[in-house]
Amino acid sequence: MMKQNEDIKEDSKVEEVEQINYMKDIMHMVLYFLVVIAIFGFINIFVGEHVEVNGSSMESTLQNENHLILEKVSYRLHEPERFDVIVFRPFENNKKLYFIKRIIALPGETVQIKGSDIYINNKLLKENYGKDPIEDGGIAKDPITLGKDEYFVLGDNRNNSKDSRFAEVGLVQRDSIIGRTWFRIWPLNEIGVLKHR
Repeated sequence: MMKQNEDIKEDSKVEEVEQINYMKDIMHMVLYFLVVIAIFGFINIFVGEHVEVNGSSMESTLQNENHLILEKVSYRLHEPERFDVIVFRPFENNKKLYFIKRIIALPGETVQIKGSDIYINNKLLKENYGKDPIEDGGIAKDPITLGKDEYFVLGDNRNNSKDSRFAEVGLVQRDSIIGRTWFRIWPLNEIGVLKHR
């Protein structure tokens, strides 16, 4: 009888230890997932995030449904540069909508489109990003002088792009720029770092 009681006590202790170990495992798993979520949130807010190209305005550089990694760090260290392909929010009241365009003119510069040519401070801009010659200079037919935090952007598919030439988009404010496109992750046959210059 005594042996049986000792066996029951031992079994009870073993069950208690197993239950404690099981609870520890669950707590470790929960803690692990919380750390992963926190790291992912930090990266998404401060380092980079996934964006998808929606439309053909950046052809031939980017195609519809390309998936990109947007990096946010470099613009914390320096200002955006000419020809950077940026992601920005065109409308303050719509935080979900973003555009992907190429920076053409920088703060303080004067930009004008004469025919199909782009002029910066009355000098012809030498660039070959445009898919086709510009057909409509929009509001940039007349000179536009950018403010200290304003950027003039164009889509590479110049004749199929809503960009700074049109009043509904206009000049891009510095604080509406989310970051710079960095890496294409889809389609797999085009995976790689994106060139800006």
